[in-house]
Amino acid sequence: MVTGLALAGCGSATRPASAPSESGSKVTKLVVWDWKSGDAAAASYIQKAKADFAKKHPGVTAEFVAQPFDQYYTLLGAAIQSGAGPDVMLFNGGGQIRDRVDALLPLDQYLAEDKERLAGWDAFSKDNKIYAAPVTLQGHPIYYNKTLYEKAGIASPATTWEKFIGDCAVIKQKTGSRCFALGNKEGAGIQFFMSGLGSGILTAQEYDDWIAGKRDWSSPNVKKIFKLWKDAGDAKLNNDGANSTAMFNDAFTIFNSGKAAHIIGLMSDIGHWKDFSEFLGPDKVGVMSAPVVTDGTTPSLAYDGGIGYAVAKWAKDPKLAADMVRSLTTTDALTSFYSEAGAIASDTTIDVSQGPAAVGTLVSQLKEGKPALHVALSSKTLDLMGRLSQQLLSGSATVDEVVEQLAASDRAS
Repeated sequence: MVTGLALAGCGSATRPASAPSESGSKVTKLVVWDWKSGDAAAASYIQKAKADFAKKHPGVTAEFVAQPFDQYYTLLGAAIQSGAGPDVMLFNGGGQIRDRVDALLPLDQYLAEDKERLAGWDAFSKDNKIYAAPVTLQGHPIYYNKTLYEKAGIASPATTWEKFIGDCAVIKQKTGSRCFALGNKEGAGIQFFMSGLGSGILTAQEYDDWIAGKRDWSSPNVKKIFKLWKDAGDAKLNNDGANSTAMFNDAFTIFNSGKAAHIIGLMSDIGHWKDFSEFLGPDKVGVMSAPVVTDGTTPSLAYDGGIGYAVAKWAKDPKLAADMVRSLTTTDALTSFYSEAGAIASDTTIDVSQGPAAVGTLVSQLKEGKPALHVALSSKTLDLMGRLSQQLLSGSATVDEVVEQLAASDRAS
């Protein structure tokens, strides 16, 4: 992964100036919807992408419209229903894009040159067709506060769940800090928990079957994921009021303030190593593997393609819109996204060797990493899982009831 920028030119192949649309008229404007272009941390990334596109297509205006993330998919759904919206749009990998591929163009023919340079394609693919180019790799590492570990006299993170829980008790006794910072107001906390800890709970075969769509919800190990979720809440391993705490960004603030020793975070451009380093110090942010819960499991980093840009089926000039997608995934633009925002970009040629230890650990784990468990589920099942996870924490539902409902939803999806 860390091989320098020797292949930096791969994603910058020049294409002809604005090609005519299928109707024969020349397209002079492309509209891009996302929730990143209004973010100061992504400003340099967007600027470089725009510059690359303008160089290839000087007669075309690229208009970026930053939508609020909490309303994004609602607004996008309305645009899809009307059949008239942006030419290019940003998606999260997994269910959010797979549920909407009927409104998108397959991009395989336009992105062939980028296949080797970029990683994370599976999260933006369905039925062996690619519908978006990955911008970031999104994973769910377990971060820990090295300062709290030092104060508690713990040299390194535990490798088994039993030892991990014991260490959390010591940390609380010595520092007053909880084990996990958790925000589940949006129902997102259970997704992070499932994918961050799942490789230490499911056997290798169960894990692979889950990702392949052969999910056995009656498996004791699958039930164990939800039992541990409930047990952690009952044992007060989490901060108080997890169901009323927003993941974005209240849970991250709890970890940054030292009130919790661990958080299952992200490795894209928020709730990640760079955010935490600004508060805790670059050398005080650690990355640990999931503790082994089920004997014989091999913990691994859960990650997929994070966010990626797609082309709408109604785009008047698909080739032109695909060129915008390529500009948004050049090595130059993605290098800026990494350096300015801290995102672990999809470009495998970017050199991160000068970054802090946490980045090196994350990148070193990519080779053996596996897709995140929750990304394999449909958006409808994820929404249901969020609501049921809140009931588990509040004590208004049992593990068996939750798993039964999720199994039915998964089958229907």
